[in-house]
Amino acid sequence: MKAIPFKLESESAHGALKKRVQSRLMQSLDLAQAQRLPETQLRAECFREADRLIGAEQAPLTNSEKRLLVQEVLDDIFGLGPIEPLLRDLEISDILINGPNSVYVERQGRLERVAVSFRDDHHLINIITRIANKVGRRIDESTPMLDARLQDGSRVNAIIPPLALNGACLSIRRFVGTDIGIDDLIKFESMDARMGELLQAAVRAKLNVVISGGAGSGKTTLLNALSGHIPEGERIVTIEDTAELRIQRDHVVCLETRPPNIEGQGAVAQRDLLKNCLRMRPDRIIIGEVRGDEALDMLQAMNTGHEGSMTTIHANTVQDATGRLLNMVKLSGIEYPTQVIREQIASTLDVIVQLSRTTGGKRKIMSISEVDGMDGSRVRVRDIFAFRQRGIDDRGNAHGSFAATGRKPAFYLKMETEGVAPSPTLFEPDRQ
Repeated sequence: MKAIPFKLESESAHGALKKRVQSRLMQSLDLAQAQRLPETQLRAECFREADRLIGAEQAPLTNSEKRLLVQEVLDDIFGLGPIEPLLRDLEISDILINGPNSVYVERQGRLERVAVSFRDDHHLINIITRIANKVGRRIDESTPMLDARLQDGSRVNAIIPPLALNGACLSIRRFVGTDIGIDDLIKFESMDARMGELLQAAVRAKLNVVISGGAGSGKTTLLNALSGHIPEGERIVTIEDTAELRIQRDHVVCLETRPPNIEGQGAVAQRDLLKNCLRMRPDRIIIGEVRGDEALDMLQAMNTGHEGSMTTIHANTVQDATGRLLNMVKLSGIEYPTQVIREQIASTLDVIVQLSRTTGGKRKIMSISEVDGMDGSRVRVRDIFAFRQRGIDDRGNAHGSFAATGRKPAFYLKMETEGVAPSPTLFEPDRQ
């Protein structure tokens, strides 16, 4: 659903009318009785009353303008104000608000500014506070940052003054709609069929997989898609800072970190949850994103009976991913020699999938690589498949093809042992 823009005599007149109708609607409500009504019934009654109040104003509105104004009033009372029409638009994947008069959205990988605004910074902060209250969090000058999720699973980040110098900022990463599978990603041209077949086999063969990429490159989407190929009957435990995974299996235990309370106490970090989940008899552990000292415990868990575990990491290249893991392990406070950490990474990880948002906004798997032991003092990583960009098409999107490098990975033997190996012809190099 997309908003229909309109004006009365001016934007200020529209805002004044909306404010009057909202104030009179709130005065006319019996709040004690209203709280006992189902929300759908309460909305319907408020809609009728707001419609009557607008009629009493005798404002020069068409029927469509009147319906939109009523909806805006109800959105301010029950929802997230000007954001609600954007949340109803299923084409939007990100909503980025940089102050009350600067709102951008992402559609199909492209950012665009939209004609949506808040009355002022106070109005925007009220909406952010409403989000925080709904999830039992707090945001104010003493706690000016918020990480949370909406009821539909969308991830929310907010930051307000004094940290945000140009006004409050709100970012919403949306997770709505049906589950996306490997076949969908092939259709979206994020990978080709051979790569999809290899990744499905990797999951079924219980290989340890790291999905690497920059912000918004599709890491969580791919992780969700891969989860659909975990064999039924396995117990999965997920660990996240803000729950956003949509694991496509039934036997799933979801754990989420907890920030400190107002006194700075009670925080539960990913590392705490990871240590606890090892006592919960998981077959596989999925960490939404490894970002700190939990990397050490993750590697140890993968190496001691929890094969087939998966995680994502923020990194721009495969080598950057192994380097970041090394630095994260060092944050654990345990004094392992650097070479020992590298050797543990090399012996534990099997596959690194590198994603990127290419020119034009399309998300693609840039490479599927095998972690293949050590090369002197470096973790050796070898590409099995890679995306080769050849230029830009007439729509401004990166143009190229996915190619096999001709290398059959060492973990192919494990796939054969598990009875899930694809045909060896899958790895035959492409002719140029």
